[in-house]
Parts: sequence; structure tokens; C-alpha cells
Amino acid sequence: MKKIGFDNDKYIATQSAHIKERIAHFGGKLYLEFGGKLFDDYHASRVLPGFAPDSKVRMLCQMKDDAEIVIVISAGDIEKNKVRSDLGITYDVDVLRLIDAFRGIGLYVGSVVITQYAGQAAADAFKKRLTALGMPVYMHYPIAGYPGNVPLIVSDEGYGRNEYIETTRPLVVITAPGPGSGKMATCLSQLYHEHKRGVTAGYAKFETFPIWNLPLKHPVNLAYEAATADLNDVNMIDPFHLETYGVTTVNYNRDVEIFPVVSAIFEQIAGESPYHSPTDMGVNMAGNCIIDDDACREASCQEIIRRYYQALCDVRMGLGDESSVRKLELLMNQAGVSTADRPVAAAALNRAEETGAPAAAIELPDGTIVTGKTTALLGSSAAALLTALKTLAGLPHDLHVLPQLIIEPIQKLKIEGLGNPQDQLSGRQEPPSAHRRSADCAVHFGGDQPGRGARARAASQAFRLRGPFLRHARAGRYRRFQKARHEPHLRAALPDQKALSQVNPGASRFFAARLFLSQKFNFYPLSPCIPYRIML
Repeated sequence: MKKIGFDNDKYIATQSAHIKERIAHFGGKLYLEFGGKLFDDYHASRVLPGFAPDSKVRMLCQMKDDAEIVIVISAGDIEKNKVRSDLGITYDVDVLRLIDAFRGIGLYVGSVVITQYAGQAAADAFKKRLTALGMPVYMHYPIAGYPGNVPLIVSDEGYGRNEYIETTRPLVVITAPGPGSGKMATCLSQLYHEHKRGVTAGYAKFETFPIWNLPLKHPVNLAYEAATADLNDVNMIDPFHLETYGVTTVNYNRDVEIFPVVSAIFEQIAGESPYHSPTDMGVNMAGNCIIDDDACREASCQEIIRRYYQALCDVRMGLGDESSVRKLELLMNQAGVSTADRPVAAAALNRAEETGAPAAAIELPDGTIVTGKTTALLGSSAAALLTALKTLAGLPHDLHVLPQLIIEPIQKLKIEGLGNPQDQLSGRQEPPSAHRRSADCAVHFGGDQPGRGARARAASQAFRLRGPFLRHARAGRYRRFQKARHEPHLRAALPDQKALSQVNPGASRFFAARLFLSQKFNFYPLSPCIPYRIML
């Protein structure tokens, strides 16, 4: 069984207590820059076995009566339709998702801030949309010479131009859909406005990685560099902390480089800086909750190798470049590992070599490795998933759990109705919730299908699936309907015109037929907004 290396309950308790201490230190008002992912932090759960993906949210829920969420998004990201790579949705859509998610667990979302606003029409439209939904929206503006021109930044022509964010609670969590949104600038702008109003407030930063009290070359910190290989983030010793306290701590290059500017801004606002180093600004307690260092080291080494294979896949798909691959190779050397240390990779590649076709391998929680090969009916990923299910259920390997009679109509619909050139069933197009429910396991695709972990693949594929449907909505849906309705099994299932009209009185025959097929076959062959419930 998988070793537990991290005490999640201790983490939630100690982290929330430390944040409360920081609030009290600043007189009862703290702006907390929240980096990384609040929801679905699967990187942390992979490198720190025992870390729950929703740990940060659960920690905030313990302080929900004192916490208020402010979501920050850059006007430039709205204008460019910047997309989250893990979910396949744009940043503005993710803001709406985050609002619903926070509210769904009882956290208060106070407002949304649009940063770097310079008259972008898309930002205006987004503000109008949020305002119509009853969400307060504030605008922050570009500052010439930022961040070097400190006298201008800390003036009425700098932070003073930004709209003051009305907040009501002691802890204000500043979060965003992704990096570069302007979280730190928003916090510092609020400190400026609070100081002008005579309100004592402080700033702190919450980043899980790198873990400041682990060695620089610890595999957990190296895994963070692997995760940010495309951003060129580099872990380094915090020179300010070492000089002030004589203690070696770890931070990353961007925080170290910007600290003199941040310190100067603090001095301009309040007369002195409350911090002597970037490490001082942080409130991360994850390093104190590691209970099995060897387990975390092993998990982190596996994550570095996984990131290496993911980078190779991205390069092959035209989504990455060779520099990331080379950096990951360097990180593997520093961690003392190679691709041979990834058991599922070897199993998948061996299976692919034996069959001469793409293959997949899954490592189950108990360490058992199962494989899947490409056949006329199933793709390698679907075959591996079925093999894993049969293994977990104790069923014989030669048992056919999906009869050919069921698979063939789906194949015909996939090829003839939807125009997909591949007829095999694949495990790659799952419902969006599947990535949240899937077991902790390692997945690797051999042959021409190197790929990502099960959760990331399921989430991204489900959202990507929506893209073609959302384009040419009306004409495209009708054409697909006209094709699908000529499929023998679908045509035979459709009732006559009179009976069809009773399915949804007042609806067109097209929409009535779509509803009927959805109910009868329990999937959505023609829906533009809902991914398929079957794996095509």
C-alpha cells in the first residue's frame, strides 16, 4: 500500500493557527496572497502522500467566519482569452467557477478585482456581466515604471488611482485563476489605501512550494521546479534571511528578486518594513507536517519523472518546447533518478513493444501494475481501465465485461455520426467529475500515446470536448442530428412524429428527439454543453 508521508490533520490545525497569529500581529487585519491552487491541488497530494487536494480550502473553512475571498484577474488575460492548461477553460470563466465553488462550501466571496485595466472592451463586458450577477467589481490600473518607480507607485498617481476594495472581515484572501494576475500588487494597493484611512493592516504570502524549511535540493523542492519548468522558476537560498538570521531557508527566484522593491514599498507606506526577508512574508507550515521523509522523497522523485514524460508529450503535441525537457532531465540528474525508476513507464513500453501498438499501464494503490493493449474494439487506455477494474473486483482476466454487442453501436455512432477517424473506445473522454473520483494511481501510456495522469487527462479532455460543440452551435447540432438519426439503432428507437411530440410538447422535432435519445440511451449525443457520458 501507498506510504503516508504527510499528516494532513496536523497541517490544517497548525496552518490555520499560524495565520490567526499573523492576523493578530497586524492588529486584526491581514491581506493574504494565496498562491497555487485552492481546489484540486493534486501536485501537493502527489509529492506529499497524505496531503488532501482540498486541504487549503478545508483550512479556510475553519476560519470562514473571519475570512473573505477577493478574486483577482488581469484585464490583459481577459482580452487574450487566456486558458487554464489543466482545465481547458478561460480565466474569466474560471473566475465564475471559483465564485460558485467558494460559495458552495460556505466561504464568503466579497468582490472581484480587474487589474491592469486600460480600457479593454472585454474587461468592460466582463465587469458588466459580474455586476449583473450582483458581484462588486473594482478596477486597478497600470502604473508606469512598475515595480521599480517606488515614489510614483506609492502616491495618489500610483496606488491612489486604484479603486479601494471594500472589505469587512479580518482575513482577506487574495486569489486568482493563475499566475501573473496581480495578487501582490492588489494586496500592496490595499495597504496603501488602508494606511491613508488610518487602518492598521498587514500582508502575508501563502505558497506551499518551495517548502522553506526543507533543503534546497530536497526532492520535494526539486519537484516544484519540475512543475514550473515552463516558467523558468528556480529555487534558491534566501540571501536576506541568511544575512539577517544566519539561518538557511529556501525560496524561489521571483520572490527573492522582488523583495527589495516590496520592502521599499512597505517603508514608503508605513515608514518601516515589517519583514526582513521573503521567508518572513510566508506563512507556510507544510514542512512541519512531514512525518515520513523517505515516503515524500520517493513520491517526489516519481513526480519529477512524470513531469518529464508530460513535457515530452507536450513537445510532441506542439504545446511545449525542448528547453523544458532539458531542464527536467537536469532535475532528474539532481534527484538521482531516471526513467527506469518509473515502473509503469517500463511496463507500458514493454507492452507496446510486444504488441506493436500503443499500450498503457496503471499502478494500483497496492503496487500491482496492470496493462492494456490496443485492440479492434478498445484503445489502450480503455483496456487498461477495464483490466484495473477486473483486478480490483477479483474478476478473471478473460471475462468480457463490455460485450461486442454494446460496443459496436457506439463505434458506428462515433465514426459515421460524429466523424471521428478512430473507432476504438478510449478512456480519454470521461465526465468532468471523473478526475475527482479516480483513485490515486500512476498512469503511463507507451507507444505513440505518452500522457498525463488520469485526473488531469479526464478533466482536460472533458473540457476540450466542449470546444467543437460551442462553435457553429445551431447548424452544427442540426447536422449531427441529421447524421445520427439515420443510424439504424437510433432510427429504430425514435417514435413516430405524433409520439415524439409528446416527449416535450411545444419543442421542435429536433430538440424532442434529442431529449428522447438522451433519456433512452443515458447519454447526450447531440448536446453542445454536456460532455459525453459514455467514453467514445
